[in-house]
Amino acid sequence: MAEIRRVGVVGLGTMGSGITEAVARHGLDVVAIECDDARAAHAFESIEGSTQRAVSRGKLDEAERTALLGRIHVGSQLDALAEVDLVIEAIPEDLDRKRELFGKLDAITPAHAILATNTSSLSVTDIAVATSRPARVAGMHFFNPAPVQAFVEVVRTVVTADEVVDDLAELARSLGKEPVVVGDRAGFIANALLFGYLNHAVSMYEARYATREDIDAAMKLGCGLPMGPLALLDLIGLDTAYEILDTMYRQGRDRLHAPAPILKQMGTAGLKGRKTGRGFYTYAAPHSPEVIADDGEGAADATVAPRTVWSVGVVGSGTMATGIVEVLAKGGFDVTLVARSESSLSKALDAIDNSLEKALQRGKIEEVARDAIRSRITGTTSLDELARVDLVVEAVVEELSVKAALFENLDEICRPGAVLATTTSSLPVVDLAAVTKRPQDVVGLHFFNPAPVMRLVEVVSTVSTAPDTLATAVDVAQRAGKHAVVCGDRAGFIVNALLFPYLNDAVRMLEANYATVDDIDLAMKKGCGYPMGPFELLDVVGLDVSLAIQQTLYREFREPGFAPAPRLEHLVTAGYLGRKTGRGFRTYE
Repeated sequence: MAEIRRVGVVGLGTMGSGITEAVARHGLDVVAIECDDARAAHAFESIEGSTQRAVSRGKLDEAERTALLGRIHVGSQLDALAEVDLVIEAIPEDLDRKRELFGKLDAITPAHAILATNTSSLSVTDIAVATSRPARVAGMHFFNPAPVQAFVEVVRTVVTADEVVDDLAELARSLGKEPVVVGDRAGFIANALLFGYLNHAVSMYEARYATREDIDAAMKLGCGLPMGPLALLDLIGLDTAYEILDTMYRQGRDRLHAPAPILKQMGTAGLKGRKTGRGFYTYAAPHSPEVIADDGEGAADATVAPRTVWSVGVVGSGTMATGIVEVLAKGGFDVTLVARSESSLSKALDAIDNSLEKALQRGKIEEVARDAIRSRITGTTSLDELARVDLVVEAVVEELSVKAALFENLDEICRPGAVLATTTSSLPVVDLAAVTKRPQDVVGLHFFNPAPVMRLVEVVSTVSTAPDTLATAVDVAQRAGKHAVVCGDRAGFIVNALLFPYLNDAVRMLEANYATVDDIDLAMKKGCGYPMGPFELLDVVGLDVSLAIQQTLYREFREPGFAPAPRLEHLVTAGYLGRKTGRGFRTYE
């Protein structure tokens, strides 16, 4: 690596200040430039505050902080960059301004200096050609907060010199970051995948399909994401998100990146997120993370009283069915489990007993509680035993014909007023309601696997579902200790409708040979804080299951971008279904 001792940073907003701190933390001198002395001083105060918090958290000691601050030299004159080895630009996402700046940097900095842009969406090539040294221009895209996020996208153009790319990647490693080298394409890896998902969530909200709270809770609890999509957009800034999406759409013409109209409307109205104190949510003050109450909608109409439910039937004997039985019994309901045969019933009850025993050994429940839970569970092979229950939850195989036949039987067996619920994750709930004479009593109750662990339940209302049926389903989920989110009856509901197009986009990115499986997974885990990369998750879910869900979404919405990626179809055809077969996007022993 060429020796990089002195680094310039131009633009000291949130990203620029963070990059300055990250570089200075690792022993390099930093010349940090803002447009005027007052803003430069304010930025230095921000770094002082950030490093003081790091000391209070034990991340730095006082001597390290003093030395770090001593390596930072702030100012407002670009001429101060005359002796740096690298400049990292972090000004606002405006191509003309960046090109103008790079032209000036080209004239001021030494010939050997590398000029890097922290852009997250603009063409690095368009910026590079404003200089006389495009071979020494590249992207160095840090993630916010830069001192903490251990990931950097190094972006090479078609003319960037190999040694420049190598030097920036090695510098990133020396800063404690994991670099990924990518080509000059809008959004690079992380934003190209992230913002399509965020834009889809905005469209879902704009269509009033689900509330902001339910969309965010669904993705946090259903997928383990650190933030919900709408809260994340507020953090990024709705105007910034619009510009990133608009840039990606103009470069790639992918309709999934065409900004949802409400983004521009809210930005124009000054509702830009946390920085203005109001976006999708309302905050205590500009730049405050504290959400305060406003006129946002709740998950369900609180004025509608739920029906009384004390006894529940669960039909099915698989993993999902036994998990739901355990959850409901823990919630105080009397539960009747209906299996197709004595052997499957015995296995199901054994599975419940084993799960409760494991919980007891781990100290999650007491022996008295275990016995009480178990006493509320009975098993049978006769559907007629459900004649007097208040609610039935269907958890049989995901085949419409099987479920429809079951609902016809339940319609005849169950008492008037009993709620009939399906746990389907992909089939239309209304198709099941239509085979009964009580469509107003039918609702979706989509638990997530494993049901005893996952807190989320999607409550799905059809066009026929009565308000008190919906209220009953929400009430039962909450009494069972779950977080209920309400949505309409369309393919994917909330979680799968947002998750699987993102996974499909990752496969399309791989097909285009833009990045490797490992680099894409790394980008989403380290850059966006996802618990698993898209290919890890696809292999866990099963490629056949993922393909079926994506096909369902495509048939429902007819959105070209939802068409299953050919690579996914080919792997399924070859029998490479993920971990369960030992091979998917990766090979397993």
